[in-house]
Amino acid sequence: MFQDPKYQSGEPPRPEGLPADVIISPDTQRPERLPPGQVRTRKWPVLHATVVPQIDLTEWTLEVCGLVEHPFILDWEQFRQLPRVKVFADFHCVTRWSRLGNLWEGVAVRTLLERAGVRPEARFVVITGYDSGWTTNLPLADFDSEDALIADTHDGQPLSPDHGGPARLIIPRLYAWKSAKWVRSIELTAEDRPGYWEQAGYHNHGDPWKEERYQ
Repeated sequence: MFQDPKYQSGEPPRPEGLPADVIISPDTQRPERLPPGQVRTRKWPVLHATVVPQIDLTEWTLEVCGLVEHPFILDWEQFRQLPRVKVFADFHCVTRWSRLGNLWEGVAVRTLLERAGVRPEARFVVITGYDSGWTTNLPLADFDSEDALIADTHDGQPLSPDHGGPARLIIPRLYAWKSAKWVRSIELTAEDRPGYWEQAGYHNHGDPWKEERYQ
């Protein structure tokens, strides 16, 4: 009988007992981990705005640009050679399901920002994906969080293309559409520029604990 390797049986994973090097997202330590209007799923549903892009790792790049002192572009090998982090976090989709207790691994957003050198006038971030130029926006203050990362691994396995592989952004404290799949570029800006779903009526910020679903 086929078994989904991502299916969670029993109670949701908790942060207690994790190795000391794992970053614990604060929301996983709340007495009630489900934000208002959310329901726990034991699976890991697949949702995306357009189609799954076909990405050749020999051609994959990640660009950090905009209001930074040292813009740069990484290829896959360079990305994989950066210092690695693990983050334990919950994942809340605006369509009202939550997958609790995910263990992500990849490169901390702060590592990329430190390398780039953030200019004082930078206030926002625009993320672009490989999927037909898809974008999302968020304040730099949310992007520059200890538990934010560019992840290439989920629960010990490489990210599948359906879930944003080879690499996706993870912003655990905002609704999951802000955690852009198939991330291609990170642009720091002075002004806010609403992205794909924000222009279509989704909330510009997306805090699940405030139910910031739509404009």
